[in-house]
Amino acid sequence: MLYKDRIAAGQFLAKELAAYANRPDVLVLALPRGGVPVAFEVAKALNAPLDVFVVRKLGVPDQPELAMGAIATGGVRVLNQDIVRSLRLSETVISQEEAKQRQELERRERLYRDNRPFPVLRDRTVIVVDDGLATGATMRAAVMALLTQQPARLVVAVPVAAPETCKELEYEVDEIVCTVTPNPFYSVGVWYENFPQTTDEEVRELLAKAAQKNHESAMPA
Repeated sequence: MLYKDRIAAGQFLAKELAAYANRPDVLVLALPRGGVPVAFEVAKALNAPLDVFVVRKLGVPDQPELAMGAIATGGVRVLNQDIVRSLRLSETVISQEEAKQRQELERRERLYRDNRPFPVLRDRTVIVVDDGLATGATMRAAVMALLTQQPARLVVAVPVAAPETCKELEYEVDEIVCTVTPNPFYSVGVWYENFPQTTDEEVRELLAKAAQKNHESAMPA
């Protein structure tokens, strides 16, 4: 294992992103829930605002940890065609899972955003953070949706990733920072000493704390 917990991973990742510190155009976006504690440390170190971008994995029936794709805000759906083909998954099966996950996506958006408008991304440098990348399905859906918002630069940053996933994403964004790419990879949680599920309440608390810090730093001295 490499990291004590998500906080330590975020602090380590922030060092790799030091070139983006103290820039007014930078926005850090976390993929909830596990990406939020990591992104909180990144945003704090870079002195940048933090927000969330909600993405949901589409799990294979009877194997929910295996991603056949993902959905994101804005009606985006990305499918892993290799898994869909190899397991012969029908459009009906995919649509049923999508409908279920779309409900959860909308619930989380209401809970985390508290009716706050989504920030304007156009012409900004956006750093998207998660706690790790396995298949990359959720991150790919996020990237696809975020590119429609026309950011000036889109950066994906994670503390640990499967080497092949990291390499594939290189072609989809302006920059990708995968701090560690172990091989064999196994799973994201293997590389953390403590890897509990992040709760909705933790997400809300960290977002509130980041918003308060951002408000204070924006106030005139």
